[in-house]
Amino acid sequence: MKRMHLFAIALGVMLTISACATPTPNPTAAPIVAPATAANANGALTVYAAASLTSAFKEIAAAFEQTNPGSHVEFNFAGSQDLVTQISNGARADVFASADLKNMDALQKQALIHGAPQVFARNKLVVIVPQTNPADLKALQDLAKPGIKLIVADKTVPVGNYTLQMLDKLSTDAAFGAGFKDATLKNVVSQENNVKAVLSKISLGEGDAGVVYTTDAQTAAKQVTMIDVPDQFNVIALYPLATVKDAPNAALAAKWVEFILSPQGQTILLKYGFIPPS
Repeated sequence: MKRMHLFAIALGVMLTISACATPTPNPTAAPIVAPATAANANGALTVYAAASLTSAFKEIAAAFEQTNPGSHVEFNFAGSQDLVTQISNGARADVFASADLKNMDALQKQALIHGAPQVFARNKLVVIVPQTNPADLKALQDLAKPGIKLIVADKTVPVGNYTLQMLDKLSTDAAFGAGFKDATLKNVVSQENNVKAVLSKISLGEGDAGVVYTTDAQTAAKQVTMIDVPDQFNVIALYPLATVKDAPNAALAAKWVEFILSPQGQTILLKYGFIPPS
C-alpha cells in the first residue's frame, strides 16, 4: 500500500509538470499574425489624391507594393476640394495629394496636415476637342465663337480655377481682345466637379471643347484632339502632398511620400506627362 501511495504521488507531479509545459507547435494550425501597425510600416495605406493623378498613382502603387512587401495602397480619387471636405469631416486618410496649393493650405489651416507639404509634380492646361471636332475648332480664339458648347470644371476645382486664370491672361493679349474671357464663358454649358468628368464628356462628344491638364489629355489621345495653350498664357499647376495628421499608418505614409519624390516615382510621373517639381 505504501508503494502504491508513492506511485500515485509521483504520477500527480508528472501530470502537473506536463500541464504547465509549453505545448508542441501544431504544423497544421494557422499562424498567428501580428496586426499591422504604424511601427512595422506595412498593411493598408489610404491615399486621397486629385483625380488627375489616377493613372500615374496606380502605376506608382504597384511599384511601391513590390518595394514594400506586405503593404497595400488604397485610393480615393476626386476633386481636391471634395477630398478636403471629406478629411475635414473626419474621413480617415494617411496621405493627401492635391492639384493645387490652395486646397492643401485649407487643411493646414485646420491643423490636419502633419509636417510641411512637398511639391512633387507640376502640370499644364490644354484645350481638347472630340476627335471628330464637330465645331471645327482649330485655335484658342474659336472658343469665343457664339454657339460653341464649352465644358469646364467648376471654379472651386483646381483645374477650373486655373482655366479662369488662363482666360484672364488671354484677354490681355490683342490677338484675343479684352472681351475674350466673357465671350468664352458665355459658351459654358457644364461645370464639372473634377477634371476626369470634363475629359469624359468631351471624349463622348457631349461638348465641343473642354479645358483639362495635358496629362489627362494624353490618356485619351484616341478620343480627343489637343489645342495647345502657349506658355505665356498657360498656368502651371503645382501638386503638393503631405501626411495627414493622426494618419492610421503614419510610418507607411512617410514611405509613400519618400517613394513619390524618389527617382523611381518621378520617372513614372514623367511617363504620364507630369513636369518635375523643379
